[in-house]
Amino acid sequence: MLRAGIVGLPNVGKSTLFNALVANAKAEAANFPFCTIEPNVGVVTVPDERLQVLSDIATSKEIVPTRVEFVDIAGLVAGASQGEGLGNKFLANIREVDAIAHVVRCFDDDDIIHVSGSVDPARDIEVINLELTLSDLGQVERRMERARKAARSSKEGQFEMTVLEKLREALDAGKSARQVDLSPEEVQVIQGLGLLTQKPIIYAANVSEEDLASGNAWVEEVRKIAAEEQAQVAVVSAQVESELVELPEEERGDYLESLGVEEGGLRTLIRATYELLGLRTFFTSGPQETRAWTIRAGDKAPQAAGEIHTDFERGFIRAETVAYDDLVSTGSMGAAKEKGLIRSEGKEYVVKEGDVLLFRFNV
Repeated sequence: MLRAGIVGLPNVGKSTLFNALVANAKAEAANFPFCTIEPNVGVVTVPDERLQVLSDIATSKEIVPTRVEFVDIAGLVAGASQGEGLGNKFLANIREVDAIAHVVRCFDDDDIIHVSGSVDPARDIEVINLELTLSDLGQVERRMERARKAARSSKEGQFEMTVLEKLREALDAGKSARQVDLSPEEVQVIQGLGLLTQKPIIYAANVSEEDLASGNAWVEEVRKIAAEEQAQVAVVSAQVESELVELPEEERGDYLESLGVEEGGLRTLIRATYELLGLRTFFTSGPQETRAWTIRAGDKAPQAAGEIHTDFERGFIRAETVAYDDLVSTGSMGAAKEKGLIRSEGKEYVVKEGDVLLFRFNV
Protein backbone atom coordinates (compact mmCIF):
# COMPACT_ATOMS: atom_id res chain seq x y z
CA MET A 1 0.00 0.00 0.00
CA LEU A 2 1.23 3.47 -0.92
CA ARG A 3 2.18 5.58 2.13
CA ALA A 4 2.29 9.38 1.95
CA GLY A 5 3.52 11.52 4.83
CA ILE A 6 1.89 14.93 5.32
CA VAL A 7 4.48 17.43 6.59
CA GLY A 8 4.88 21.18 6.95
CA LEU A 9 5.41 23.98 9.42
CA PRO A 10 2.98 24.25 12.35
CA ASN A 11 -0.40 25.86 11.56
CA VAL A 12 -0.26 25.48 7.78
CA GLY A 13 -3.40 23.30 7.76
CA LYS A 14 -1.82 19.83 7.86
CA SER A 15 -4.03 18.25 10.48
CA THR A 16 -7.16 20.02 9.21
CA LEU A 17 -6.45 18.59 5.76
CA PHE A 18 -5.68 15.15 7.20
CA ASN A 19 -8.91 15.11 9.21
CA ALA A 20 -10.90 16.00 6.12
CA LEU A 21 -9.16 13.48 3.86
CA VAL A 22 -9.54 10.74 6.42
CA ALA A 23 -12.97 11.53 7.82
CA ASN A 24 -12.70 9.01 10.65
CA ALA A 25 -9.22 10.14 11.75
CA LYS A 26 -8.75 11.38 15.30
CA ALA A 27 -6.02 13.96 14.69
CA GLU A 28 -6.55 17.12 16.68
CA ALA A 29 -6.47 20.31 14.59
CA ALA A 30 -5.81 23.21 16.94
CA ASN A 31 -4.44 26.71 16.52
CA PHE A 32 -1.07 26.10 18.18
CA PRO A 33 2.14 24.23 17.29
CA PHE A 34 2.71 20.54 18.09
CA CYS A 35 -0.94 19.61 18.62
CA THR A 36 -0.12 16.38 16.73
CA ILE A 37 2.44 14.53 18.84
CA GLU A 38 2.22 10.99 17.46
CA PRO A 39 1.87 10.47 13.73
CA ASN A 40 -1.80 9.88 12.96
CA VAL A 41 -2.45 7.28 10.30
CA GLY A 42 -5.51 7.00 8.10
CA VAL A 43 -6.26 4.70 5.18
CA VAL A 44 -8.41 6.08 2.37
CA THR A 45 -9.78 4.39 -0.72
CA VAL A 46 -8.68 5.75 -4.08
CA PRO A 47 -11.73 7.17 -5.93
CA ASP A 48 -12.12 5.56 -9.37
CA GLU A 49 -15.40 5.67 -11.29
CA ARG A 50 -14.22 2.86 -13.56
CA LEU A 51 -14.75 0.34 -10.75
CA GLN A 52 -18.52 0.79 -10.72
CA VAL A 53 -18.71 0.54 -14.51
CA LEU A 54 -16.73 -2.72 -14.54
CA SER A 55 -18.76 -4.07 -11.62
CA ASP A 56 -21.99 -3.41 -13.52
CA ILE A 57 -20.66 -5.25 -16.58
CA ALA A 58 -19.53 -8.27 -14.54
CA THR A 59 -22.46 -8.07 -12.06
CA SER A 60 -19.88 -8.31 -9.27
CA LYS A 61 -20.95 -8.92 -5.67
CA GLU A 62 -18.25 -6.60 -4.32
CA ILE A 63 -16.11 -3.64 -5.34
CA VAL A 64 -12.61 -3.37 -3.84
CA PRO A 65 -10.75 -0.10 -4.57
CA THR A 66 -7.04 0.33 -4.04
CA ARG A 67 -5.96 2.32 -0.98
CA VAL A 68 -3.52 5.01 0.14
CA GLU A 69 -2.25 5.47 3.68
CA PHE A 70 -1.80 9.06 4.85
CA VAL A 71 0.45 9.76 7.82
CA ASP A 72 -0.03 13.12 9.55
CA ILE A 73 3.39 14.07 10.94
CA ALA A 74 3.61 16.89 13.48
CA GLY A 75 4.80 20.34 12.43
CA LEU A 76 8.52 20.80 11.84
CA VAL A 77 10.37 23.98 12.77
CA ALA A 78 13.82 25.44 12.10
CA GLY A 79 16.35 23.36 14.04
CA ALA A 80 14.32 20.13 13.79
CA SER A 81 17.39 18.25 12.53
CA GLN A 82 19.08 19.15 15.84
CA GLY A 83 16.02 18.11 17.84
CA GLU A 84 14.13 21.41 18.03
CA GLY A 85 10.39 21.03 18.54
CA LEU A 86 10.54 17.23 18.90
CA GLY A 87 12.24 17.28 15.49
CA ASN A 88 14.28 14.08 15.54
CA LYS A 89 11.24 11.96 16.32
CA PHE A 90 9.18 13.57 13.56
CA LEU A 91 11.96 13.23 10.99
CA ALA A 92 12.23 9.52 11.80
CA ASN A 93 8.53 9.12 10.99
CA ILE A 94 9.06 10.61 7.52
CA ARG A 95 11.71 8.01 6.67
CA GLU A 96 9.04 5.32 6.57
CA VAL A 97 6.81 6.80 3.82
CA ASP A 98 6.95 6.45 0.00
CA ALA A 99 6.27 10.09 -0.78
CA ILE A 100 6.04 13.39 1.08
CA ALA A 101 3.07 15.74 0.79
CA HIS A 102 4.51 19.07 1.95
CA VAL A 103 1.62 21.34 2.92
CA VAL A 104 2.47 25.00 2.27
CA ARG A 105 0.33 27.83 3.57
CA CYS A 106 -0.93 29.97 0.68
CA PHE A 107 -3.76 31.79 2.46
CA ASP A 108 -3.95 34.81 4.75
CA ASP A 109 -5.94 34.66 7.99
CA ASP A 110 -5.21 36.95 10.95
CA ASP A 111 -6.98 34.49 13.26
CA ILE A 112 -4.51 31.66 12.53
CA ILE A 113 -1.03 32.24 13.89
CA HIS A 114 1.90 31.66 11.52
CA VAL A 115 4.92 30.28 13.35
CA SER A 116 7.19 32.73 11.46
CA GLY A 117 4.84 35.70 11.78
CA SER A 118 3.84 36.06 8.11
CA VAL A 119 2.80 34.06 5.05
CA ASP A 120 5.81 33.37 2.82
CA PRO A 121 5.70 30.02 0.96
CA ALA A 122 9.26 30.26 -0.40
CA ARG A 123 10.67 30.82 3.08
CA ASP A 124 8.53 28.07 4.59
CA ILE A 125 9.61 25.57 1.93
CA GLU A 126 13.25 26.52 2.47
CA VAL A 127 12.93 25.94 6.24
CA ILE A 128 11.51 22.43 5.80
CA ASN A 129 13.87 21.45 2.97
CA LEU A 130 16.89 22.67 4.93
CA GLU A 131 15.92 20.55 7.93
CA LEU A 132 15.42 17.48 5.74
CA THR A 133 18.78 18.10 4.05
CA LEU A 134 20.63 18.59 7.35
CA SER A 135 19.06 15.43 8.73
CA ASP A 136 20.21 13.48 5.65
CA LEU A 137 23.70 14.98 5.89
CA GLY A 138 24.00 13.70 9.45
CA GLN A 139 22.73 10.30 8.36
CA VAL A 140 25.29 10.06 5.54
CA GLU A 141 28.20 11.21 7.73
CA ARG A 142 27.34 8.61 10.38
CA ARG A 143 27.24 5.93 7.68
CA MET A 144 30.63 7.10 6.36
CA GLU A 145 32.21 6.60 9.76
CA ARG A 146 31.16 2.93 9.70
CA ALA A 147 32.01 2.46 6.01
CA ARG A 148 35.62 3.68 6.23
CA LYS A 149 36.81 0.43 7.83
CA ALA A 150 35.22 -1.70 5.11
CA ALA A 151 36.71 0.56 2.44
CA ARG A 152 40.22 -0.41 3.54
CA SER A 153 39.68 -4.09 2.83
CA SER A 154 37.08 -4.50 0.06
CA LYS A 155 36.05 -3.08 -3.30
CA GLU A 156 32.43 -3.04 -2.10
CA GLY A 157 33.43 -0.83 0.81
CA GLN A 158 35.34 1.50 -1.50
CA PHE A 159 32.34 1.73 -3.82
CA GLU A 160 30.06 2.59 -0.89
CA MET A 161 32.43 5.32 0.29
CA THR A 162 32.50 6.82 -3.21
CA VAL A 163 28.70 6.98 -3.29
CA LEU A 164 28.47 8.40 0.23
CA GLU A 165 31.08 11.05 -0.55
CA LYS A 166 29.12 12.10 -3.64
CA LEU A 167 26.00 12.47 -1.51
CA ARG A 168 27.80 14.28 1.29
CA GLU A 169 29.17 16.91 -1.10
CA ALA A 170 25.73 17.55 -2.60
CA LEU A 171 23.92 17.72 0.75
CA ASP A 172 26.62 19.97 2.21
CA ALA A 173 26.00 22.34 -0.72
CA GLY A 174 22.30 22.44 0.14
CA LYS A 175 21.14 20.11 -2.64
CA SER A 176 18.74 17.23 -2.16
CA ALA A 177 19.62 13.57 -2.69
CA ARG A 178 17.09 13.62 -5.57
CA GLN A 179 19.38 16.02 -7.43
CA VAL A 180 22.38 13.67 -7.28
CA ASP A 181 22.88 11.61 -10.44
CA LEU A 182 23.13 8.03 -9.17
CA SER A 183 23.27 4.78 -11.12
CA PRO A 184 20.91 1.92 -10.15
CA GLU A 185 23.85 0.22 -8.42
CA GLU A 186 24.64 3.38 -6.43
CA VAL A 187 20.98 3.77 -5.43
CA GLN A 188 21.00 0.19 -4.15
CA VAL A 189 23.98 0.94 -1.89
CA ILE A 190 22.18 3.76 -0.05
CA GLN A 191 18.69 2.22 -0.07
CA GLY A 192 18.77 1.39 3.63
CA LEU A 193 19.53 4.98 4.66
CA GLY A 194 15.94 6.12 3.99
CA LEU A 195 17.15 9.55 2.92
CA LEU A 196 14.40 12.14 3.30
CA THR A 197 15.50 14.31 0.38
CA GLN A 198 15.51 11.27 -1.91
CA LYS A 199 11.77 10.83 -1.47
CA PRO A 200 9.43 12.30 -4.09
CA ILE A 201 7.72 15.50 -2.91
CA ILE A 202 4.31 16.93 -3.70
CA TYR A 203 3.75 20.50 -2.61
CA ALA A 204 0.16 20.82 -1.38
CA ALA A 205 -0.56 24.53 -1.75
CA ASN A 206 -3.25 25.15 0.87
CA VAL A 207 -5.46 28.02 -0.28
CA SER A 208 -8.65 29.68 0.87
CA GLU A 209 -12.00 28.70 -0.63
CA GLU A 210 -12.07 31.64 -3.07
CA ASP A 211 -8.61 30.81 -4.48
CA LEU A 212 -9.16 27.07 -5.04
CA ALA A 213 -10.07 27.37 -8.73
CA SER A 214 -7.63 30.05 -9.85
CA GLY A 215 -4.83 29.95 -7.27
CA ASN A 216 -2.96 33.09 -6.24
CA ALA A 217 0.49 34.69 -6.30
CA TRP A 218 1.68 32.42 -3.47
CA VAL A 219 0.66 29.32 -5.44
CA GLU A 220 2.69 30.57 -8.40
CA GLU A 221 5.72 30.86 -6.09
CA VAL A 222 5.24 27.24 -5.07
CA ARG A 223 4.88 26.15 -8.72
CA LYS A 224 8.16 27.86 -9.61
CA ILE A 225 10.03 26.13 -6.78
CA ALA A 226 8.47 22.77 -7.66
CA ALA A 227 9.48 23.13 -11.32
CA GLU A 228 13.10 23.65 -10.29
CA GLU A 229 12.97 20.53 -8.12
CA GLN A 230 10.97 18.44 -10.61
CA ALA A 231 8.29 18.08 -7.93
CA GLN A 232 4.49 18.10 -8.25
CA VAL A 233 2.03 20.74 -7.02
CA ALA A 234 -1.51 20.03 -5.85
CA VAL A 235 -3.71 23.04 -5.05
CA VAL A 236 -5.97 22.09 -2.14
CA SER A 237 -8.10 23.85 0.42
CA ALA A 238 -8.27 22.38 3.91
CA GLN A 239 -11.20 24.75 4.52
CA VAL A 240 -13.15 23.32 1.58
CA GLU A 241 -12.25 19.73 2.49
CA SER A 242 -13.60 20.29 6.02
CA GLU A 243 -16.86 21.61 4.59
CA LEU A 244 -17.14 18.70 2.13
CA VAL A 245 -17.00 16.19 4.99
CA GLU A 246 -20.13 17.77 6.48
CA LEU A 247 -22.12 17.56 3.24
CA PRO A 248 -24.15 14.56 2.03
CA GLU A 249 -22.39 12.67 -0.78
CA GLU A 250 -24.93 13.78 -3.39
CA GLU A 251 -24.34 17.49 -2.66
CA ARG A 252 -20.55 17.48 -2.82
CA GLY A 253 -20.32 17.64 -6.61
CA ASP A 254 -22.59 20.69 -6.77
CA TYR A 255 -20.57 22.43 -4.05
CA LEU A 256 -17.27 21.84 -5.87
CA GLU A 257 -18.84 22.99 -9.14
CA SER A 258 -19.95 26.22 -7.46
CA LEU A 259 -16.29 26.82 -6.57
CA GLY A 260 -15.19 26.23 -10.16
CA VAL A 261 -13.39 22.91 -9.59
CA GLU A 262 -14.15 19.34 -10.64
CA GLU A 263 -12.56 17.39 -7.79
CA GLY A 264 -11.75 17.64 -4.10
CA GLY A 265 -8.35 17.60 -2.43
CA LEU A 266 -8.22 13.82 -1.98
CA ARG A 267 -8.43 13.16 -5.72
CA THR A 268 -6.01 15.99 -6.45
CA LEU A 269 -3.40 14.69 -4.00
CA ILE A 270 -3.74 11.06 -5.06
CA ARG A 271 -3.57 11.93 -8.76
CA ALA A 272 -0.42 14.00 -8.17
CA THR A 273 1.11 11.21 -6.07
CA TYR A 274 0.41 8.57 -8.72
CA GLU A 275 1.91 10.79 -11.42
CA LEU A 276 4.98 11.60 -9.32
CA LEU A 277 5.66 7.95 -8.43
CA GLY A 278 4.84 6.66 -11.90
CA LEU A 279 2.00 4.43 -10.69
CA ARG A 280 -0.60 2.66 -12.82
CA THR A 281 -3.93 0.97 -12.08
CA PHE A 282 -5.12 -2.32 -13.53
CA PHE A 283 -8.32 -4.22 -12.78
CA THR A 284 -9.57 -7.72 -12.21
CA SER A 285 -13.31 -8.19 -12.64
CA GLY A 286 -15.70 -11.09 -12.29
CA PRO A 287 -18.91 -12.22 -10.58
CA GLN A 288 -17.32 -12.29 -7.12
CA GLU A 289 -15.55 -8.92 -7.16
CA THR A 290 -14.19 -6.06 -9.23
CA ARG A 291 -10.89 -4.86 -7.78
CA ALA A 292 -8.31 -2.17 -8.55
CA TRP A 293 -4.59 -2.91 -8.20
CA THR A 294 -1.62 -0.53 -8.18
CA ILE A 295 1.66 -1.20 -10.00
CA ARG A 296 4.56 0.91 -11.23
CA ALA A 297 4.83 2.12 -14.81
CA GLY A 298 6.82 -0.41 -16.80
CA ASP A 299 5.80 -3.43 -14.71
CA LYS A 300 5.24 -6.55 -16.79
CA ALA A 301 2.38 -9.02 -16.57
CA PRO A 302 4.10 -11.42 -14.10
CA GLN A 303 4.85 -8.53 -11.72
CA ALA A 304 1.23 -7.40 -11.92
CA ALA A 305 0.15 -10.97 -11.17
CA GLY A 306 2.45 -10.92 -8.14
CA GLU A 307 0.47 -8.01 -6.70
CA ILE A 308 -2.45 -10.40 -6.37
CA HIS A 309 -0.44 -13.34 -5.03
CA THR A 310 3.20 -14.41 -5.20
CA ASP A 311 2.05 -17.81 -6.54
CA PHE A 312 0.54 -16.03 -9.54
CA GLU A 313 3.92 -14.53 -10.42
CA ARG A 314 5.90 -17.74 -9.84
CA GLY A 315 3.53 -19.88 -11.91
CA PHE A 316 2.64 -17.24 -14.52
CA ILE A 317 1.62 -18.67 -17.92
CA ARG A 318 -0.16 -15.79 -19.64
CA ALA A 319 -2.54 -12.89 -19.09
CA GLU A 320 -5.81 -12.43 -20.93
CA THR A 321 -5.99 -8.68 -21.44
CA VAL A 322 -8.59 -6.17 -22.57
CA ALA A 323 -8.39 -2.38 -22.41
CA TYR A 324 -10.98 -0.73 -20.16
CA ASP A 325 -12.38 1.43 -22.99
CA ASP A 326 -12.71 -1.59 -25.29
CA LEU A 327 -14.56 -3.60 -22.67
CA VAL A 328 -16.93 -0.74 -21.89
CA SER A 329 -17.65 0.00 -25.55
CA THR A 330 -18.55 -3.65 -26.27
CA GLY A 331 -20.47 -4.13 -23.02
CA SER A 332 -19.23 -7.58 -22.01
CA MET A 333 -16.24 -9.92 -22.01
CA GLY A 334 -18.04 -12.15 -24.51
CA ALA A 335 -18.65 -9.32 -26.95
CA ALA A 336 -15.07 -8.06 -26.55
CA LYS A 337 -13.80 -11.57 -27.31
CA GLU A 338 -15.97 -11.88 -30.43
CA LYS A 339 -14.47 -8.64 -31.76
CA GLY A 340 -10.92 -9.85 -31.06
CA LEU A 341 -10.29 -7.24 -28.39
CA ILE A 342 -9.18 -9.72 -25.73
CA ARG A 343 -5.51 -10.58 -26.22
CA SER A 344 -3.34 -13.33 -24.77
CA GLU A 345 -0.12 -11.74 -23.48
CA GLY A 346 3.06 -13.36 -22.21
CA LYS A 347 5.80 -12.58 -19.71
CA GLU A 348 7.16 -9.57 -21.60
CA TYR A 349 3.87 -7.70 -21.80
CA VAL A 350 4.03 -4.27 -20.13
CA VAL A 351 0.74 -3.66 -18.33
CA LYS A 352 -1.03 -0.47 -19.40
CA GLU A 353 -3.18 1.94 -17.40
CA GLY A 354 -6.74 0.61 -17.17
CA ASP A 355 -6.02 -2.93 -18.40
CA VAL A 356 -8.55 -5.52 -17.25
CA LEU A 357 -6.60 -8.74 -16.68
CA LEU A 358 -7.27 -12.42 -16.09
CA PHE A 359 -4.14 -14.39 -15.18
CA ARG A 360 -3.46 -18.00 -16.09
CA PHE A 361 -0.88 -19.72 -13.92
CA ASN A 362 0.43 -23.07 -12.69
CA VAL A 363 0.08 -23.83 -8.98
